[in-house]
Amino acid sequence: MTSELLDQALVEEAVKKSGLIWVRGAGAPAARALWHVWHEGAACLVGDGPGEQPLPHLADGGSAEVTVRSKDKGGRLVTFTATVTELAPESEQWQAAVAELKGKRLNAPDGEAMPARWARECRVLRLEPAGAPLPLPDGSLAEAPLPSPATTREPVPAGLPKLLFKRRKRARS
Repeated sequence: MTSELLDQALVEEAVKKSGLIWVRGAGAPAARALWHVWHEGAACLVGDGPGEQPLPHLADGGSAEVTVRSKDKGGRLVTFTATVTELAPESEQWQAAVAELKGKRLNAPDGEAMPARWARECRVLRLEPAGAPLPLPDGSLAEAPLPSPATTREPVPAGLPKLLFKRRKRARS
């Protein structure tokens, strides 16, 4: 019982303190970074509407794998499986979640009219943790970059060393 409570506390604190969570729905090729709020035991998301984050592969009643990273260092803190629930627009649960989401939404084009637009055009989802956190992987899970003809390697401009040394001399005086 103590282990379950510690796992629950770890997930809750990690999700609360993180600005983004990485979510991979069933059948998705890769995880997607999504902004969220923690509300009543679940991460709540809004999206799939014009100007909002896409929520592909997240279906009502489905599951998703959620990874939470550290806000300051970026390291993986916890990964867990979540049950996806789509909240019915204007329901009591939907209104409570939207009240929290509204406070965290940055640069909204419509301000106070945002909840009405979300009810018409978007989906509000709850990702509720289901079971114990998944074990952390041994490797980095980093993908190799795709081959590309693009390059960032170019010769150093001739005047750059002179500019850099000039700045250092000024800073010392």
